[in-house]
Amino acid sequence: MQAQVTGDHRGTPGEVFAAFLKLGLTSFGGPIAHLGYFRDELVVRRKWIDEAGYADLVALCQFLPGPASSQVGFALGLLRGGPLGALAAWAAFTLPSALLLIVFAMAATAFDGPIGTGLLHGLKIVAVAVVAQAVWGMAKNLTPDRERASIALAAVLIIVFAAGAIGQIAAITFGALAGVLLCRNGPVAGSTHLTFRVTRPAGILCLVAFLVLLGVLPIIATASQSWSLFDAFYRSGSLVFGGGHVVLPLLQAEVVAPGWVSNDAFLAGYGAAQAVPGPLFTFAAYLGAVMGPAPNGILGAGICLVAIFLPGFLLLVGALPFWDSFRKRPLAQAAMRGANAAVVGILAAALYSPVWTSAVLKPYDFALALAAFILLVVWKAPPWIVVVVTAMGGASLQLL
Repeated sequence: MQAQVTGDHRGTPGEVFAAFLKLGLTSFGGPIAHLGYFRDELVVRRKWIDEAGYADLVALCQFLPGPASSQVGFALGLLRGGPLGALAAWAAFTLPSALLLIVFAMAATAFDGPIGTGLLHGLKIVAVAVVAQAVWGMAKNLTPDRERASIALAAVLIIVFAAGAIGQIAAITFGALAGVLLCRNGPVAGSTHLTFRVTRPAGILCLVAFLVLLGVLPIIATASQSWSLFDAFYRSGSLVFGGGHVVLPLLQAEVVAPGWVSNDAFLAGYGAAQAVPGPLFTFAAYLGAVMGPAPNGILGAGICLVAIFLPGFLLLVGALPFWDSFRKRPLAQAAMRGANAAVVGILAAALYSPVWTSAVLKPYDFALALAAFILLVVWKAPPWIVVVVTAMGGASLQLL
């Protein structure tokens, strides 16, 4: 398996920022859908990285705690534009939804009514089309033979019987082990490889920093409310595999139980977070803004936003220097072929639940999802246009 940068030259932080700002403004549907948007824009259209390399990143980030789609975006920014590119990717992908949620927190109004409900439902439907497109494209490239197709099917079964983060890790682990047994005859990786400009000492330093913060923050949290806030959100980001909705119970325990945020405000913010593009982890910005004790407002939002993303990025940067040499070993290559096939299975399972089951409730929903899929796959329409058309279609269906 050969994973490589496919562009002729490395990009600039400005180029990375522009690409991810577009994604940050249009990527609706949660982390699985985000991976579909990333693939369409950065693998298929811009060709920053090849299909196998992208699947490698997805597999790595599924193993690590934190927001998986944001970690993939951070790694792609690092690959294309170095450290500044990584920061540009995170800022551009994260800030649009964070700012919208901060505005919502300060306005303290909910988006309600039949049209609002329809728009939200339309955004769920477009996620069906995006994930279906991703499964279609990745399956053709990463499960070309019966061995890998069977691994993908087994990954689906594992997810069905062991849902959540445990199921995802088990599926990828099974895929890697099955790959060692069944996928040894693939092409050998060449000299071109993923270069993340991160040295091994820097990676080790990041891993040490992650552990030190995890151990020290609870001790210094008593010094001030700011440190207590940072500790609560850092811990939440450290203990979640896959990110997204899994972090919500942890955050609720951290901010509602001590009385920092009321349960009603928490649930209202959660509802608003479904209606904005970008990572669900930006819900932390809303919580920081509505926090009762200071710091709150913009300062509180900034503290919570940095704290919840930081552990996942430290772990990612810590793992990257060792990832490329690992994946070049013959057995490691076979394991990655199996793991990549398992990623296809994980995406296929997610296409059904929660994406399909939460969006396609009526025959009209199925027709709208199919229309969005045709726009993406056959007409090659830009994702943001498909998002607008499908959201408007959802609002129209609500009025029927």
